[in-house]
Amino acid sequence: TAVASLQALFQCDHVQYTLVPVAGWQELETAFLEHKDQFKYFVLINCGANVDLLEILQPEEDTLFFVCDSHRPINVVNVYNDTQIKLLVKQDDDLDVPAYDDIFRDEEDEEEESEDESDGSEPSEKRRRFEEEVIERTMKRRQRREWEARRREILFDYEQYEYHGTSSAMVMFDLAWIMSKDLNDMLWWAIVGLTDQWVQDKITQMKYVTDIGILQRHVSRHNHRNEDEENSLSIDCMRIAFEYDLRLALYQHWSLYESLCNTSYTSASLKLWSVQGQKRLQEFLADMGLPLKQVKQKFNSMDMSLKENLREMIEESANKFGMKDLRVQTFSIHFGFKNKFSASDIVYATTSLMENIEKEGPETTNFIKALDSLSRGNLDKLHQGLDLAKKQLRAIQQTVASCICTNLVISQGPFLYCSLMEGTPDVKLFSKPVSLCLLSKYLLKSFVCSTKNKRCKLLPLVMAAPMDVEQGTVIMVGIPPETESSDKKNFFGRAFEKAAESTNSRTLHNHFEMSIIELKTEDRSKFLDALISLLH
Repeated sequence: TAVASLQALFQCDHVQYTLVPVAGWQELETAFLEHKDQFKYFVLINCGANVDLLEILQPEEDTLFFVCDSHRPINVVNVYNDTQIKLLVKQDDDLDVPAYDDIFRDEEDEEEESEDESDGSEPSEKRRRFEEEVIERTMKRRQRREWEARRREILFDYEQYEYHGTSSAMVMFDLAWIMSKDLNDMLWWAIVGLTDQWVQDKITQMKYVTDIGILQRHVSRHNHRNEDEENSLSIDCMRIAFEYDLRLALYQHWSLYESLCNTSYTSASLKLWSVQGQKRLQEFLADMGLPLKQVKQKFNSMDMSLKENLREMIEESANKFGMKDLRVQTFSIHFGFKNKFSASDIVYATTSLMENIEKEGPETTNFIKALDSLSRGNLDKLHQGLDLAKKQLRAIQQTVASCICTNLVISQGPFLYCSLMEGTPDVKLFSKPVSLCLLSKYLLKSFVCSTKNKRCKLLPLVMAAPMDVEQGTVIMVGIPPETESSDKKNFFGRAFEKAAESTNSRTLHNHFEMSIIELKTEDRSKFLDALISLLH
């Protein structure tokens, strides 16, 4: 969504550019090497902030990088290098960066020794001066050692946890707004960018609600502005509305029943993987007074009379069944008269297009398709994405159920661990990072609801799935604990690096998310042992 906004800004100003999608650090390096001779300006979107870019890419001195990336913490060299790296961040984003003098110091030439020119002075005088110099040098060395130890400590604290700042699409929208080029499409893409962070559980509830509030003010301003224009009711018009909607995945493009079964929140709360859970679902539907026939048919075909107060009815019954957060602040969009989508619909659709495993082809093709689905002229692509998203959500839910029913989630002490075997249904889908992360988050939520062990409820989860069978690799992700007050900060990125280092495990840290790695299957057990002792 940030890319779409930037493209629109470039079009406004007739700026020529080349777009290169990259999926990891290796592709970024390759793309830079291929283009560094033709271009001086590089805009990095959602990559590049959390590593030392100059060290990785070794650019010429006249190359300039603009980095718009929500990955945190931002590498300190990127923060303090003002000549070649320009960070695009919101002014009120608290980056918590250590002070310059605490982590950088000028290399003083401490070994300067003053040549003694006056031969006439007494030997005792010379000796006294020499002793003073030795003491001074020793003091300086000690101060330097103390400073370096303190620096290591400060950097460790700063870099220990990975988390996410304001969505890049919101930052891009802010930029457009400052330039008075904030189109309605860009505002919608900012909403989708924020919703993506919420769907993927990357930000706290507090941050989500705050950012929703900011966008709501923009939506009011835009709608007010559009009322003055004549096309407000034309077939091409696009209207964004704030909604207090149901937290049910894709329900307006599915049946209510399928959505209830395949939404992580309802599935985990009702424990739908068990017979008891299925019974509770029937009781829940009965409590709402909705006939099964209506619930199981396409939402569009449901009786209008039932749809009128549907949200209120569902919310009321959900409260009785312990689901107090079934409604969420969000936005929807209307294209013309009949097409209506909620922001999360778009998130699920674009993510599924990005990680589509049905058509084998270069990942860049998937990226372009996902990007196309964001433009309102491409509703068929969007519908294709929605169909793929339903398959993905079903696959996730079935995998969660089988992991819980066969006790695949095991406590390793400081964390829970679950490994998918080769040959598991849909296992190919989970070799993709976003799908694996979604699965991990849904699984942890469900496990917390199903386990009686209070200690296990507070643990983070490490999940592994086959990556490339021929090369003998697995993809592994670590996610923070599933608690109400979770700050969504993830310590697995650093922990994975240390565990790999201490055991010489053959790992590839190629993902922009540090908490996702690839690992040789043979090295898995020694890697996990190291991780357990490290986190104990």
